[in-house]
Amino acid sequence: MTKSDYYADVLQAAEYIRSQVTDIPDACLVLGSGLGPLTDRVETISEIPYENIPHFPRTTVAGHDGKLLVAKLSGKLTFIMKGRFHYYEGYSTQEATFYVRVMATLGVKTLVMTNAAGGINTDMKPSELMVITDHIGLFCDSPLRGKNLDEFGPRFPDQTRVYDSGLSDLLKASAKELGITLHQGVYAYTRGPQYETPAEIRALKILGADAVGMSTVAEAIAASHCGMRILAVSCITNFAAGISGQPLSHAEVMENANASSKNSIALMEKFFSKL
Repeated sequence: MTKSDYYADVLQAAEYIRSQVTDIPDACLVLGSGLGPLTDRVETISEIPYENIPHFPRTTVAGHDGKLLVAKLSGKLTFIMKGRFHYYEGYSTQEATFYVRVMATLGVKTLVMTNAAGGINTDMKPSELMVITDHIGLFCDSPLRGKNLDEFGPRFPDQTRVYDSGLSDLLKASAKELGITLHQGVYAYTRGPQYETPAEIRALKILGADAVGMSTVAEAIAASHCGMRILAVSCITNFAAGISGQPLSHAEVMENANASSKNSIALMEKFFSKL
């Protein structure tokens, strides 16, 4: 696909969404594992299945519904992505981040992402939350590869401050008010879908990673290229390979994501009430 084809697809998808909604929010919340129940607590105004949006990928992972909502979350009009796209599903990073470019085209200024992650820093316990301050994306195919989309940003975007400190401070204040433990740290990306080996986790720990997962980084790169403000929060769903001595399973990930769901939802509600 050429640059012009890709950009034309972005414009077509954005135009379809614009035709389906009355008002365009300026924020987008991406729901990771365990946060699906949040949508039961919002005032849904519009609901668009991904399959109806031109050129949108499809979700294939359990717990990712595949719907775009326009909803009021704590009174704030927000796009809510019920389900995201991953490299390990067979998508390129350009496809997995397609929605980010669509959101930017619609005028969305703030991207809030949540995810499930394995804990490397043992100060963080399973089902606790971590706000991402930086990432290690050395294993991530850049979504900016190929001809630059000048409509969104420069060829060589700076990555010194991908995650917005003002949004992080707002989230920390929200957590403090609610009495919720909120760690902060560096998130390392791996391609998946296999979990990391103990040797890989030891290497990532040496590099400075506090948590590891298979999403978020490509989206953050694309969003920063578009000039969006970014906040990302990890639910620590398990200790990463080799730390607890136990084998890893997706069932454990979902169990701890669901265990933290109450805190995650309360934190997002409080944060959006301040946004």
